Amino acid sequence: MSRSRPASSPASPLRLSLIAGLALASSVLLAPSLAQAKPAKAQGAAEKAEKGETASTGVGLIEIHGTPSEEPKPLAWLLGSDEHPTLRQIIELFKDAQEDKNLKAFVVRLRDATLSRTQAEEIGQAMQRLRDAGKKVHLFADNYEATELVLGTSADEIIIQAGGGVSLPGMHMEEMFLADTMAWAGVVPQMVQVGDYKGANEQYMRSAPSPAWDQNINGLLDSLYGNMRDRLKNGRKLDDARLDEAMRQNWMALAETGRKTGLIDAVVDLPALTEHLKAAYATDISWSNYEVASTKGKLDGNPLTMFSKLMSRPSNTPTREAVAIVHVNGPIIDGESESGGFMSGSSVGSATIRRALEEILDEDLVKGVIIRIDSPGGSAIASEVMWQGVQRVRKNKPVWVSVGSMAASGGYYTAVAAEKIYVNPSSIVGSIGVVGGKIAMGGLYDKAKVHVTERSRGPLGDMFSSTKPWSEQQQQMVREKMTETYNLFASRVSAGRGGIDLSKTAEGRLFTGEQAVKNNMADKVGGLDDCITDLALSLKLEDGEYQIIEYPGPKALSDVLGGMLGGSAAAPNLTGPGGLAEKAGPAMLRGVVKEMVGERHASQLADQMEAFMQLRNEPVILALPRAVIVR
Repeated sequence: MSRSRPASSPASPLRLSLIAGLALASSVLLAPSLAQAKPAKAQGAAEKAEKGETASTGVGLIEIHGTPSEEPKPLAWLLGSDEHPTLRQIIELFKDAQEDKNLKAFVVRLRDATLSRTQAEEIGQAMQRLRDAGKKVHLFADNYEATELVLGTSADEIIIQAGGGVSLPGMHMEEMFLADTMAWAGVVPQMVQVGDYKGANEQYMRSAPSPAWDQNINGLLDSLYGNMRDRLKNGRKLDDARLDEAMRQNWMALAETGRKTGLIDAVVDLPALTEHLKAAYATDISWSNYEVASTKGKLDGNPLTMFSKLMSRPSNTPTREAVAIVHVNGPIIDGESESGGFMSGSSVGSATIRRALEEILDEDLVKGVIIRIDSPGGSAIASEVMWQGVQRVRKNKPVWVSVGSMAASGGYYTAVAAEKIYVNPSSIVGSIGVVGGKIAMGGLYDKAKVHVTERSRGPLGDMFSSTKPWSEQQQQMVREKMTETYNLFASRVSAGRGGIDLSKTAEGRLFTGEQAVKNNMADKVGGLDDCITDLALSLKLEDGEYQIIEYPGPKALSDVLGGMLGGSAAAPNLTGPGGLAEKAGPAMLRGVVKEMVGERHASQLADQMEAFMQLRNEPVILALPRAVIVR
């Protein structure tokens, strides 16, 4: 199996100045002793004693690095998944480790991991199951911030690299309001929303939050912060006063301060980790690597055969009874999903998901379905189309939902089509509301000396003019359309979540996972693995006796190249709809945003801006205002 690990925050000046060189040197020193250990299972102590050898404690090493993906990469069948494992593969790795009788303990090492809070929660659950099976779990990282520390509450021991940094100042959230900027630029945004707490129009229409949005977002922040404090207090045996003091001292601290204030258990130089464990277990240590098995395919040496295989779509057909996982990952758009890459961010298309659902419906070996959702929403039409698709499958097979980081707006719209909804404690759920509008650019054109000649035919031909704001009559027409969409959204929620009180949950309100369960918006707090296990149990599928098939399935190399180039691999689409020219704008925007706010926050802001770019094609969208930066 493979490596993965909990989320790290952006490198701080402290990290760069004090420990970067030491951490690098330690990693190099570790290579011959740990990272290159044979993946063979450790020999049991009793067996060694019988042979007259020195008894040792078997310790497994699980390394987590980078950001685990929610779904397999399109070319994982060709390039392998061991370097970029999915979150599910990492969880499976822990499950395999749980059954290994030769190993008494595990070290989970975080190497430049950038996990989301919910990914850390799911990995933490897997670590806790290891402990419940009688294994000791040690967490090792070069630096610890909030996500790593919360993950550490699921370990028996939190170990930090000597010279490493600890940072736990609290939780900070930022929102950007652009009304004054747009007025200065000569741009008139017209965003109309249905739902007082929705807030999706406020970034463009206001200079500060409305009272309703302020209440909504503060409630969400209170819940996220409360979840973090509860985990730290319970896991580290700290009361409120001691935790507050630890946070005051560790807003930016060295390893030893983290240990003295109770956030860290041990400070160890990585090459000395074996000696540290040897002292803890009073025996020699026998290492065993646990890694995600590579899925890399083998190609025939014949060039013609090789080319044919590369250009053909790999099979995604089950060979025995199976549970299907359908990934709804990213902003929701009409048409086909876009995997992103060097030109744009990824998104999930209604046509792609409907096709996957129809494949599942026709596959008799697929006995149940889980929709894995991590989406802020998007197109209202696409969300309804996906809702319809889930309903079609549900008539013949059970369909459950597992929520990753969020199922908001259109993401939640899709979720309520299923029978059961599982959420993580920090999942963001809800935002039942609608926003629509356009941005009139006439003032900006004037400032830039751009002269636009407009021609219209028909009573509403100029409805989506890029230069002129809507008239009051036109704005009312948009509001009526959005109210119609909102009422349909609300009816879908009421039908799917029997007994839900929309007066307390709708109109754009946001909730964390635990709050969602209390409000009957979801059924159970649990990760994807919990959802799979419970669904299989309900279907009477024995553990290890069924397959897990993920959709949308793998792609041919030609499909991936065609998607990256905006057309076919043979003839790139340079100027047509969806081609390179059209994608260049959002790609440049994403690059500028990344330089302004950093890698960690770029996707949040870019997704928010790209969501509103959908207003070029349709006036009504279901989108969470994702330009919320929490650190």
